Amino acid sequence: VQLQASGGGLVQAGGSLRLSCVASGSFPRDNVLAWYRQAPGKQRELVASVHTGGRMYVDDSVEGRFTISRDNAKNTVYLQMNSLKPEDTGAYYCNLKTYRVGTQVNNYWGQGTLVTVSS
Repeated sequence: VQLQASGGGLVQAGGSLRLSCVASGSFPRDNVLAWYRQAPGKQRELVASVHTGGRMYVDDSVEGRFTISRDNAKNTVYLQMNSLKPEDTGAYYCNLKTYRVGTQVNNYWGQGTLVTVSS
């Protein structure tokens, strides 16, 4: 399984970016695609996630500004980021967790895509 993320870049505060991540290979339909981010000098943190069935989680720090969505037919997850703030700066990582009978069986990471928000 490979995860290919794209869409990062440099944007001014208040601007928008859209991240995409394509998952390729064979994996169970029962899975969660997610976006994590890691700011310089800080731990990686969960930003948002979405299950195959549509159940979502969005962190409070981005609620109302970021929207996660997925296209199951394309095995692609998106992160629409609006009203970006300098504190949103960091490397954004795509993550895939797969499950069988409710138990996590694999955890995959894509390469990071850098988001820089200037003030």
